Amino acid sequence: MLNAEHMNPHVKTIAVLGTGIIGAPVARNLKKHSFVVRVWNRTRSKAEPLTLSGVDVFDTPQEAVRGADIVITLLKDGSTVLKVMESAAPGLSNGAIWIQMSTVGVAAIHDLARFAEQYGLIFYDAPVQGTRQPAEQGKLVILASGSEERSEVVKSVFDAIGQRTLWVADEPGISSRLKLALNAFVFALTHGTAETLVIAKALGVDPALVIEAITGGPLDSGYFQSKGAAILKGDFTASFSVENGVKDAQLVLDSLAGTGIHADLAEAGLARFLRAAKAGHVDKDIAASFLADV
Repeated sequence: MLNAEHMNPHVKTIAVLGTGIIGAPVARNLKKHSFVVRVWNRTRSKAEPLTLSGVDVFDTPQEAVRGADIVITLLKDGSTVLKVMESAAPGLSNGAIWIQMSTVGVAAIHDLARFAEQYGLIFYDAPVQGTRQPAEQGKLVILASGSEERSEVVKSVFDAIGQRTLWVADEPGISSRLKLALNAFVFALTHGTAETLVIAKALGVDPALVIEAITGGPLDSGYFQSKGAAILKGDFTASFSVENGVKDAQLVLDSLAGTGIHADLAEAGLARFLRAAKAGHVDKDIAASFLADV
């Protein structure tokens, strides 16, 4: 039986390295849009359910990328991305497109761009806004930087997994910087919501009244409503874990070294995430900022 690659030579083969909260739905949505999708995950059992969607699962990064036109990395941090790509290197095709979608920070993105140059890859720096639900719905926002050389091919990938692509720059790196600034905003909103509800509770006020007072007014937002509802329900199922909150908050602060900027909210937010982690909530959603002192 012929596979999709042989039936239609224009079908692109994509290797997704990392099938966590974002990676797994990205792989499914790419498959739905008729790409040939190959995946690898450090823990293979977590990737196996993707076979039900027609996605091929491989034991090593090298096997997953062999013959792939496009490689997508959705992994924990910059050092992990580099190690996985080094492992994949013998299977990489010269001229393949590498779309790096992990949040890796300023220093790491330069190392990854150098790796891409060394192996003849066309590199796109494309972190995303959005967590589990937007990823599942194909409604991520992609922050893309990279050459126009293969931008039409890359755009077809982004259209399959996102609702909007913001083209930031021609050179990789600016997108990763923008992602850090946006994460600082996300963390400020998260901690602001959590701490406001903590304060209400400490003052003997039903935290639900805070939600009711803000609903429909100028302070309201979808993000506030979703995190507020999760906190009130005590549902801290991770769409963005405290562990990743610690990592990304530290990346924000690291990126500001030498700028003279004192990011007071980012520093306080990192301290709050660290308290939540120390209290045993490391695998919970960042809304567990509410539990930082519990």
